[in-house]
Amino acid sequence: MRLDKYLSDMGLASRAELKKEIRAGLITVNGESVRDPGFHVEEGMEICRKGAPVRYEAFVYYMLNKPAGVISATEDHRQKTVLDLLPKEHRKGIAPVGRLDKDTVGLLLLTNDGELAHRLLSPKHHVDKLYYARVRGRVTEDDARAFAGGLRIAGELLCLPARLEILFVGAARESAAAESPEENTGDISEVRVTIQEGKFHQIKRMFEAVGKEVIYLKRLSMGPLALDPELPEGSCRRLTAEELDALFAVL
Repeated sequence: MRLDKYLSDMGLASRAELKKEIRAGLITVNGESVRDPGFHVEEGMEICRKGAPVRYEAFVYYMLNKPAGVISATEDHRQKTVLDLLPKEHRKGIAPVGRLDKDTVGLLLLTNDGELAHRLLSPKHHVDKLYYARVRGRVTEDDARAFAGGLRIAGELLCLPARLEILFVGAARESAAAESPEENTGDISEVRVTIQEGKFHQIKRMFEAVGKEVIYLKRLSMGPLALDPELPEGSCRRLTAEELDALFAVL
């Protein structure tokens, strides 16, 4: 592999910027400065950039705290995508694992590891996806039983059994979580929902099937991967070694 490509694949900077660094003598191979961007890198070579070792990783994994207003896509000419929240040099080959609706917030995994993405999304692997929701109306234990039995939505589409946990039911003004003006009147319910699928607008449509309306939705976890409470909306970070170990241990 070319030296400039090796460094670019690690998302260190743009390829043009890295070529400048190489020609400026800022890159060493096995302790020797190399100024040729086309230098052929072989396995086992020690590459350093500005004195710091650079280890090649075929796959990269990012946790994103998705904000509302961006779409879960790799590119779009009209709307902001989740990849727009990554620095340009980190976007190559990266895609979101599954989708969150434009107005849904919370945990989204971004990676170039297609095999891991497939295993996380496949219903046969039974990966739990946990959401917090605020719902207009009074969610009842009857609704929880309906979720647990599997819901038919859009006529023929049957959802697998889901777990619905009721956290709060009452007047909107009594809910400490209510934020927008539309949430401040009438009854509101706060719930957690666990599903193992990812059908289009699934949770919203499940509540519609029992006569309720989702007004806020946030994904909290996906399998063993939980949203970092210290990660602000719109920000992302690399997964830790412990998070990756936990993911691969269950898949």
